[in-house]
Amino acid sequence: MADRGDFRTLSSPISVELGEIPGEAFPRLTSDMVARIGRFGQKARFEGGTYLYEVGDREVDFFVILNGAVDVFESDGQGGHALIATHRENQFTGELHHLSGRAVLVCGRATVTTSVIRLSRSSLLKLVSAEPDIGEIILRSFILRRARLLEHAEGGTVVVGSCRAGDTVRIQTFLERNGYPYRCLDTDVDDDARAAMESFHADADSLPIVVLNGVSVLTRPTNHDLAEALGITERLDPSHVYDVVVVGAGPSGLAAAVYAASEGLDTLVIEAVGPGGQASTSSRIENYLGFPMGISGQDLARRAQIQAQRFGARFAVADAALRLVCTCYPFQMHLEGGGVVLGRSVVVATGARYRKLEIPEAPRFEGKGIHYAATSIEAQLCEGTEVAIVGGGNSAGQAAIFLSSRARHVHLLVRGDGLSATMSDYLVGRISQSSRITLHTRSEITSLSGESYLSSVRWQRGKEVFGYTISNLFLMIGAVPNTDWLDGCVELDDRGFILTGHDRNNAPTSSPYATSVPGVFAVGDVRAQSVKRVASSVGEGSVVVHSIHGWLANNPPMSNTAGRPA
Repeated sequence: MADRGDFRTLSSPISVELGEIPGEAFPRLTSDMVARIGRFGQKARFEGGTYLYEVGDREVDFFVILNGAVDVFESDGQGGHALIATHRENQFTGELHHLSGRAVLVCGRATVTTSVIRLSRSSLLKLVSAEPDIGEIILRSFILRRARLLEHAEGGTVVVGSCRAGDTVRIQTFLERNGYPYRCLDTDVDDDARAAMESFHADADSLPIVVLNGVSVLTRPTNHDLAEALGITERLDPSHVYDVVVVGAGPSGLAAAVYAASEGLDTLVIEAVGPGGQASTSSRIENYLGFPMGISGQDLARRAQIQAQRFGARFAVADAALRLVCTCYPFQMHLEGGGVVLGRSVVVATGARYRKLEIPEAPRFEGKGIHYAATSIEAQLCEGTEVAIVGGGNSAGQAAIFLSSRARHVHLLVRGDGLSATMSDYLVGRISQSSRITLHTRSEITSLSGESYLSSVRWQRGKEVFGYTISNLFLMIGAVPNTDWLDGCVELDDRGFILTGHDRNNAPTSSPYATSVPGVFAVGDVRAQSVKRVASSVGEGSVVVHSIHGWLANNPPMSNTAGRPA
C-alpha cells in the first residue's frame, strides 16, 4: 500500500475506461520529477493539525509532499468527515476541481509537521503543459480520484425525492453532467429517504430537497442555485475581455474550446446545464473515431472538458446565455444570472433540442414520464417495465438498445416505413435481431393517460390502434435550434438555424462558419445545413479556430466598432 498512499475508506477498485493499475490514483513521483516541479512553485511548511484547504475552498493550490503526511477527508453527510487517503513523501494532493478552480469536494490536513511544494492553479497548468510526463501522471490520477468519489459517494451531497419526479431527474442530471458525487434517496421506496424528510422537516410539497454536508438544505433548487451552493459556478470578472467566448458545451463547443485554448487564446465556455449537449443523452456512441468499443456521450464530453481545462479554458456552468449584444465591440454576453461577459469573438454552439409531442395531454406528463434522454438515470426508472421510444435517428436507436438491457420490452415508433434511411446500419441490425425491441413503422402517438404520472400510451398505425401500459416515454424526434436568446442578432433560416458563409449583403464570407455579424461564428447542430453527427460537430468546432485567429488579428482589443449594424 505504500506506493498508493493509505487509501482507507474507498478501498475497492472501480472500473473506468481509462483502466487502472496499482498506484495510478495515488502515485509516488520520482525524485527527479519532484525536483522539476520545484521550479514551478515554492516551498511551504505546515504544522500538524493545520488545514491546507477545506471543503468549499476555491482556486486551491496543488501540494507535493516533501516530508510528513497529509490526510484527505470528504464530508460524511452528518456534519463530520470521513478519511479518504493519506498522502506521504513524493505524493501529491488534488483532484479535478483543483484543475478547474471550482470549490473542492475534500479537505486536506497535515497529520504531522509537513513540508511541501505548493503551486497555484495557473502554475499547475504551466507544469502540466511544460512537463508532459508529469502532467500525464497528475491528470490521470485526478480523473481516477474523481471516479472513485463518484463510485463511492456516501455523504456530502444527498438528493431526497421521488426518482420519478421531473425535478429530481433534473437535479440528478445536472450533478451527473458536471461530474459531482451525490447519493439519491427515493422517497417512493427508501425508508432512509422518509427519515431524512422528517429530520429536515420536509413535506411532499417541498421535494426534492438537496442536503449539503448533512447540515444545510436546498428546497427544489434551480440548477443555478445548486451550482452556487456547490461552488460549481465560475467567479467571472465583468471587466475581463476574453479572446473567445464559446456558448454551449456540446461536442462542437468543447472542440472549439480545446483548440482555442491550446493555441493560446483566452477562452471561456458558457453552458446552461453541463458539458455534453444533446450528445450526452446517448448511452453509447459506437461509430466515433478512436473508440472501438464505443463511449457514452457524457464520458466523451467529460474528457473534452478536462482537456480544455488543461489548456486553461474556463467554464461558466448553470448560467445560460440570455442575450448577445453584437452592435458593440467587444461583444457583450448577458447571462441569466445577471452577469455580463465581454468577448472579442463569439462561437455559438448551442445545438438543438428534441421536439415535443404535439398532442393535448403531453404537457401534463412533462417531467412525469416523458423523457428526452436515455442515460443511467432514466434507465433505472424502466427496470422490468415496457417503454416506448419515438424517433428513427441514431439517438433513438442507441436508446432502444441501451434500455432493452433494463426494460422488459422496448417499443420503437417511427412515422416512416423503416429505419435504414435515418439510422446507422449497425444499429438497424441490432434492433432487428433483438427479441426485446419491437419496431412499429408508420405509427404515431395518439393519446397519453395517467394520474400523477404517465401510465399508458396509445398509438395508431393506419386504422389500427394499440394501447400499452407504459410509464416511460422517450421522445427523440426532430431538431429545434437553441437560438431564441440571439434575438435577431444574426440571420437565421426559416426554421431558426443560424445562416453562415454569407454576410448581411449576401456576399461570401472568408469562413464557412462566419455568421452575418463579423466576429460571431456558429458551429455544430445550431448551424443551418450542418451534418447532425458528433464527429462533424467536433470537426467544425476545431476548424473554426483558424477563422477566429484571422478575425482577432484584424481586430485588436481596443478597436471600436460600436454602431456596427445589428
